[in-house]
Amino acid sequence: MLCAAVLLAGFFVVELSTALLIGSIALLADAGHLLTDLAAAVLGLGALMLVQRNSPSPRRTYGWHRTEVFTAVVNAVLLVGIAAFILVEAVRRLGNAPAIPGVPLTVVALGGLATNTAAALLLRSQSARSLAVKGAYTEVVADMVGSLGVLVAGVITLTTGWPYADVVVAVFVALWVLPRALSLAAGALRILSESSPTHIDVDELRAALRAVDGVTEVHDLHVWTLVPGKDVATAHLTSRADATRVLADARAVLATRGLEHATVQVEPPGGAGDCSVSW
Repeated sequence: MLCAAVLLAGFFVVELSTALLIGSIALLADAGHLLTDLAAAVLGLGALMLVQRNSPSPRRTYGWHRTEVFTAVVNAVLLVGIAAFILVEAVRRLGNAPAIPGVPLTVVALGGLATNTAAALLLRSQSARSLAVKGAYTEVVADMVGSLGVLVAGVITLTTGWPYADVVVAVFVALWVLPRALSLAAGALRILSESSPTHIDVDELRAALRAVDGVTEVHDLHVWTLVPGKDVATAHLTSRADATRVLADARAVLATRGLEHATVQVEPPGGAGDCSVSW
């Protein structure tokens, strides 16, 4: 993660300087996207460091796991903001597109493609275990497409001199970024709202727990995600059977669905805990 951040930071300076020097909005769009890649890598690195410390306390019983979810939200907001800025700037250039030199545009685009490819390879191995790293990896991969677009603009500018190639590619990069930013935000907000994981059918889970031998009722069943890969559940089961056996069977049902971290309460009919709360 640190190597990827250093790599992105170095090339961001090069790309931004060139974009301002030659007046290329396509290159500026790619530099803006690269800035979000860098922010994602730095924030993701910080989140991972906090998670690795992971020192639960009476105030933070889950430790710092949720930090990476907040990081993903910040990354998504940055992406949307930069995409909106590029679209507005592109509209302003309609009918008055400046002439952009094709050589520096093409050379820097090639450098951006190489930089993003290297950063993606560095981040890929950790992207499945962390939402923060996944956000950084997703942005870097998307930026590879943006760099390809800038490369196309450079080639068109070199061969035809068409001034709007730069503007068209800038719009393409902005529109390419938006859906990924919204998807990243949706995933993070789904976790923060403690919605049920999309890969778990809660109704089916309730039925499976109800089918455990001796269970007569299932209530107060809640399933949510702490961070990707860490799903949590709670359930109250009413049963006349041996509580130890029912508990073991219920936990086995949950474990087969990836819910190893679960709190299960077994209650006798009419017991003190047999009154489910309204939420």
